[in-house]
Amino acid sequence: MEIIKNYVQQNKERFINELIELLKIPSVSADSAYSQDVLNTADKVKYFLEQAGCDKVEICETPGYPIVYAEKTVDASLPTVLVYGHYDVQPADPIELWDSPPFEPVIKKTELHPDGAIFARGACDDKGQMFMHVKALELMMQTKTLPCNVKFMIEGEEEVGSASLAWFVERNQEKLKNDVILISDTGMISNTQPSITTGLRGLSYVEVEVTGPNRDLHSGLYGGAVANPINILSKMIASLHDENNHVTIPGFYDKVEELSREERDEMAKRPFSLDDYKKALDIKDVYGEAGYTTNERNSIRPTLDVNGIWGGYTGEGAKTVIASKAFAKISMRLVPNQDWEEITELFKKHFESIAPDAVKVVVKPHHGGQGYVTPIDSIGYQAASKAYSDTFGVTPIPVRSGGSIPIVALFEKELKSKTIMMGFGLDSDAIHSPNEHYGVFNYLKGIETIPLFFKYFTELSK
Repeated sequence: MEIIKNYVQQNKERFINELIELLKIPSVSADSAYSQDVLNTADKVKYFLEQAGCDKVEICETPGYPIVYAEKTVDASLPTVLVYGHYDVQPADPIELWDSPPFEPVIKKTELHPDGAIFARGACDDKGQMFMHVKALELMMQTKTLPCNVKFMIEGEEEVGSASLAWFVERNQEKLKNDVILISDTGMISNTQPSITTGLRGLSYVEVEVTGPNRDLHSGLYGGAVANPINILSKMIASLHDENNHVTIPGFYDKVEELSREERDEMAKRPFSLDDYKKALDIKDVYGEAGYTTNERNSIRPTLDVNGIWGGYTGEGAKTVIASKAFAKISMRLVPNQDWEEITELFKKHFESIAPDAVKVVVKPHHGGQGYVTPIDSIGYQAASKAYSDTFGVTPIPVRSGGSIPIVALFEKELKSKTIMMGFGLDSDAIHSPNEHYGVFNYLKGIETIPLFFKYFTELSK
């Protein structure tokens, strides 16, 4: 611990400045206008991995954005840890809600981050958390404490479904062979109470298009006589939940895993203040599926949410028009045993069936992935628990996350490896939102903790 803390203390300003350098590049994978920036970020990640001390670093071409692959071999007889992360980021929209430009990182103190937090798109998801692993490798190389072999696989399409990653993994199983996969793309309970994510929800993401008349119409001449696609779409979306906020798609809950009362009671031991939760979000009350608590609703229960809806005239002033088309993007978070492709098909069939004859409906699937649960009795989990205990002084709590990392299930299927999710972000870090940030404390604490995972994993594997 002393060696680790001394190295981090001596290099913390450089660690922060190098992360800021990475955060300045707008690697938005969802928008082709930023395609060169995404490629530039891959090059920058390659550079930092080389500087950290990897034996081999390469930019691996895929049908989409490239994957940065690297490795450092200590001894073939020792365990191998495969580190996964992503260098792409979410779009920064709406830009006007940012307090500072999303790709001009600034450090500001907050109530939860008295040591300061780095405000920028990708600060927490996932550049800051991915970069901890690069710096942790540098630390182990410079202090001659790397106890086993390590591989890195850093992709550029996580925010758009990781299609190329699946393609790459299927074709490179020998190259990616490992004993455990390590990911930091999740969070923890607080800066005083760490946690390890043991479950993730799956995802089905679709876009719907509702078409009425063959052109935009004058709302005075045609209003009330012709179906308005925006009105119809709104009614269809509203019907997807009942009065208890259950999803109404037939078959949606057929394979949902129901946790026992005992398991739910264990989950309830997690420190949580509903008042603080509501205060942080500036809401009067919470809202969700009847019969479940807030932390159950956002982790062990499936959901359906509209992520965007548009159509008609939205410019300044008035335009009395019935739009020809209306659109929405809808995501469904799924729990273990729900197959995302099956749920996507159930949604498509149901949504088309509830449309009146006055409109035409098209459902376009985008991407998805399966849910995942990892056991807490594995060597990987035990190593992570010991590492957190050393750096935080308290034992981490296992928690299930409401988020999705679809590739985790893919890794287990193709590489036959368990994944350990060592997140260091906080729920308040505003990932996917304006003013995303990542605490300086969290960033440096991650660099301290990761080398201990390597140490304990190697020792426990003997």
